[in-house]
Amino acid sequence: MYLVDTNVWLEVLLEQERADEARQFLLGVDASEFTISEFSLYSIGITVCGIGRDDLFRDFASDTLEGSGVPRVCLDLDDLRQLLEARRRFRLDFDDSYQYVAAEKVDATIVSFDEDFDRTPRGRKTPAEALAEARERAGRQG
Repeated sequence: MYLVDTNVWLEVLLEQERADEARQFLLGVDASEFTISEFSLYSIGITVCGIGRDDLFRDFASDTLEGSGVPRVCLDLDDLRQLLEARRRFRLDFDDSYQYVAAEKVDATIVSFDEDFDRTPRGRKTPAEALAEARERAGRQG
């Protein structure tokens, strides 16, 4: 399972510099292998609605959460304590700590452009790396 970080979704939604890489990953891997943190969902909403693109958030929620059935990971109070420990231990900011603990909770690989995750034992994969991994795994199974 892949926990897809906020920045990957936003690359595509906002047509940013690495949108093609992110899009290839999102289209090339079955959505059943994705998860999104509740924090990412809200961060995406804050970002796109903040620039007046409520339509992007509506379509994202409809396509990703309803249409594709990508599950959300929410942290409970004990998880938030772990978040603070991860923040201190790995020198992460709050949102990266949230993603890290969410990935730990569901044993997911973090897919992100953010190199801060490289300081953690869990690490991360770029969308291109994760896509290559998924294709290799599919090739071994098929």
